[in-house]
Amino acid sequence: MAASEPGEPLLVPAPRALRRGPGRLVLDTATSLDAGPGAEGVARWLRSALGGATGLPLLPAAGAGGAGVRLTVDDEVTAALGPEGYRLETTPHGATLAGGSAAGVFRGAQTLRQLCGPDAFRRAPVAAGQRWPVPVVRIEDAPRFRWRGFMLDVARHFMPKDGVLRYLDLIAAHKLNVFHFHLTDDQGWRIEITSRPELTRTGAWRPRTRVGHRASPLWDELGHGGRYTQDDIREIVAYAAERHITVVPEIGLPGHAQAAIASYPWLGNTDVVDTAALGVWTDWGISENVLAPTEETLRFYEDVLTEVLELFPGEYVHLGGDECVKDQWRASKAAQARMAELGLRDEEELQSWFMRHFARWLAERGRRMIGWDEILEGGLPPGAAVTSWRGRAGGIAAAEAGHDVVMCPEQHVYLDHRQAGGDDEPMPIGWVRTLRDVYRFEPVPAALAGTPAAGRVIGAQANLWSETLAVPQRADYQAFPRLAAFAEVAWSPLPAPERRDFADFENRMRRAHYARLDALGVDYRPPGGPHPWQRRTLPEGMPGALGRPLEGRPPDE
Repeated sequence: MAASEPGEPLLVPAPRALRRGPGRLVLDTATSLDAGPGAEGVARWLRSALGGATGLPLLPAAGAGGAGVRLTVDDEVTAALGPEGYRLETTPHGATLAGGSAAGVFRGAQTLRQLCGPDAFRRAPVAAGQRWPVPVVRIEDAPRFRWRGFMLDVARHFMPKDGVLRYLDLIAAHKLNVFHFHLTDDQGWRIEITSRPELTRTGAWRPRTRVGHRASPLWDELGHGGRYTQDDIREIVAYAAERHITVVPEIGLPGHAQAAIASYPWLGNTDVVDTAALGVWTDWGISENVLAPTEETLRFYEDVLTEVLELFPGEYVHLGGDECVKDQWRASKAAQARMAELGLRDEEELQSWFMRHFARWLAERGRRMIGWDEILEGGLPPGAAVTSWRGRAGGIAAAEAGHDVVMCPEQHVYLDHRQAGGDDEPMPIGWVRTLRDVYRFEPVPAALAGTPAAGRVIGAQANLWSETLAVPQRADYQAFPRLAAFAEVAWSPLPAPERRDFADFENRMRRAHYARLDALGVDYRPPGGPHPWQRRTLPEGMPGALGRPLEGRPPDE
């Protein structure tokens, strides 16, 4: 098949600087692929991903004689653009890609893949013997933020391992670099802990599930569950590392812990509730069953976290700290006695005592705690970082107090919230957050702009909660295309929200990026509204299933 003229470089996320030149580079069976020291792993990935899609062998230069692609790690790029920065230059004779580190080379390799056209995102070639035209360009690029995250909740509805690996590929294609893995909650415990086997033997399974919002009267009476073995986790972490993604595990405490209490009833407040009668929670919302403030509870979670640290080598461990209902502590004589023993004034300080203990425990092992913004209540543990979800206020307070912050306010980047109004949308949850709305999200609050505290905003994250996402297609629909808009917000040096060129972004989506998502098999929401099969899927399509739409614009705080 003859090579056609390459089109305009329509990249997502947009690069910092791009200059188009005349002519084209044609990749074919004679094209070589070589890597300098430090870039060998990226070459293996590119040979597999791009080679698999194109059918090109992309052999080292010794085995090919045509145009070449050369990957290097370059100290000059590191100094100028940082470790994730890269310079990509294509000419009619070849391509050179220099990164500030292997991660920077990998980000540039994703750009090169986009330049090859949408079919470069397939898993096998659609035409044999194809020649692949690439535009002549010079690109200089680097991310705005060092934390560009995506959170996936697998506790409410389990996603099998293959689905998780697929999402790692999807976020890598969008130059995101943090995968926040929400592994435990009231409705399920998903990670094997060998020293505490009941956590997955009992805690990974529930007998039935509410269909829709917690106000819905309907139930799916089929049992639901799933768990990842430790070898599954090792595979996920290694797969992410090959794509230069850090996996941040979340082990929730002291609230959102009913699955753990159902597995080991003595973890709960046994003097105020019959914890032996508790099961894994079948409903949504916030369970009132929280951990008891005992030494035995601390030792239990230290054992859990010891195994977690062996599996996840990254700097951060997320410990939740959110939505901890304190009624049981108020009613528990044992909890009140513990508060008096510790000299704590109230239950807010008791929650802070939990979080401080584990922040210190992690710090002693060279790790850092990160938690939802409720960990500010009762005093923030030294060195802790905050994911600010209830708006911007928690992140502002944490940053001004000298703590690192990841901005993920539900009003802007909770992707389980609906994408449009109207009856055609699937299970409606939350405010309407359109593609345009997400594109205009600004991670650095105006209150911090121009202050030293602004530097404490280390990045942003989009969160996908799974209460109403019973099938994988629903996760795709909620995440995309909005995750592409979020990726550009987190990567590209965009102007202020009111000055952002959404029309240009929408043009790049329409003319190129939707086709890439099609090639990747993503069941995204089309620009004109959902396909018929996306409107309601079982079990949420059961007559009478209720969502929770919120009307009007969300509060911007």
